[in-house]
Amino acid sequence: MAKRKKPRSETQEQKYWAKHDSVGRVDWSKAKRVTLPNLHPSVRTISLRLPEGMLDELKQLANQRDVPYQSLIKIFLAERIRREFDKVAA
Repeated sequence: MAKRKKPRSETQEQKYWAKHDSVGRVDWSKAKRVTLPNLHPSVRTISLRLPEGMLDELKQLANQRDVPYQSLIKIFLAERIRREFDKVAA
């Protein structure tokens, strides 16, 4: 198996693997499945302008469902994105 220098940072590690394949570098027959229960998806803060009436309605719906309104927005977006991808795949 080919040897390589240890990366000095996570960024270097990411750049390396973005350009290289693990075939011949990693013995996948010795790999073990792991569970990372505390891993959260990366998130990015965005600014989104909504009409006040729409935001008020979202907050009402969120209150009825007992969830934060931003979480409800993410749920609605995820459902719609999935539906759109399903349409394209069909």
